[in-house]
Parts: sequence; structure tokens; C-alpha cells
Amino acid sequence: MREEPPEPRPRVVVDARTAATADGVAGDMSRWVALAEHVLVEEGLGARPVELTVHLVDEESMTELNLEHMGADGPTDVLAFPVDHPGEVAGGLPVLLGDVVICPTVAARQARGVDGSVREELSLLLVHGILHLLGHDHAEGGEREVMQRREGELLAGFGS
Repeated sequence: MREEPPEPRPRVVVDARTAATADGVAGDMSRWVALAEHVLVEEGLGARPVELTVHLVDEESMTELNLEHMGADGPTDVLAFPVDHPGEVAGGLPVLLGDVVICPTVAARQARGVDGSVREELSLLLVHGILHLLGHDHAEGGEREVMQRREGELLAGFGS
């Protein structure tokens, strides 16, 4: 009997070569893979061959990326670098969604500033970055509300 190939599904890679942690939290790579897969499935990409890479970087690396790509000084919390937009890739072909880069140290500072946990902040930043790759933005007030509502829905659905 011939074995059927597995269904296409999102493929999430957390780049361990760049892994930086904050308060020991960012090291839970399986959580970040599961959360990213959850977001991709909930956003309608569960049956498509989609690839996403997540990088957890130190402040120095994030500062360099922020300056080079955004023209801003200092580290930021999350950057998203899209490659393919799923709507522009023919069905059946792999979608190289892009990269989400998160700085756990910045996330830890932000979490302390709002009495949240580093894990919750990292989860929010990952969802936020993936939504950017999928075309969401928050430049305008209405867009911000839509994006924040969707972030909350996705995190609640994951159990965060």
C-alpha cells in the first residue's frame, strides 16, 4: 500500500543560531512554533505550504536591523520582513512568508512596564509580527484597532 504524502501545513522555524533569551523565557522554542502555527492556521493558511522563520535576537543585533531597515536608532521589540504574500502565490506552491525578528530583552522591559509577563509580551510580539507579514498594519487608528482586536482573538484562541 502506498503512503500518502502529508497534507501541506505551515512550517515554522525558530532560528536557534540567533536565540537570545530574557528571564529564561524565550528559550521555549516549541511554544513559539506552536503559537506561530496556530496563527497561520487561524488566518486561513493551514492547508498551504507556508514557511516562516522566527529570530530571537539580542539588543545589538536588533539595533543594527532597526537602523538599517527602519532608519531608527536603538533596539525595537519586533520587526517583520515579508517575502511572499499568500494571495500572490499560486495555490499549491510554497509561500515563503518571511521572517519575524523579536528582541526578548526589549520585550522584558516592556512587560515590566505594564505589569505583564515576558512570555505574554513575547507571544503578543510574535502574533503582531506574523500579522504584519500577512498585510496587517497599524499606521492609522482604524487599522490599529483591527490589528489589536485580531491579536487578542488569536492569543485567546491559543490560550495565552
